Amino acid sequence: MTAPKKKKDDSFKEFVLDALSGLDGLRVRPMFGGQGLYLKDDFFGMAWKGKLYFRADDATRPAYEKGGGEAFCVTMRGKKMTMQYWSVPADVLEDHEELARWAVRAARAYRESKQR
Repeated sequence: MTAPKKKKDDSFKEFVLDALSGLDGLRVRPMFGGQGLYLKDDFFGMAWKGKLYFRADDATRPAYEKGGGEAFCVTMRGKKMTMQYWSVPADVLEDHEELARWAVRAARAYRESKQR
């Protein structure tokens, strides 16, 4: 007899989507065990293992660092890779208006990185 399959907890994803619901063009797609967040075509963030990560650049990274954010790291084929996505500080996560502003800046950072 096999153990019953554990139901996936989508509460964090739902919280994030609710917090960002005022953004026009917001969409979510599953990605490697988490969810990718898009503003129109701009991949600006991800919800992964109970944390929210947004795209950062040289202008926005200091705010993530100051708030205690950490770079998103993943190990692929035995190599640790650090990506340009940073965990959103808790105080920003709790303020839906501020979170939306950070999301728009993250989408802009993504878009500008693609233009270079």
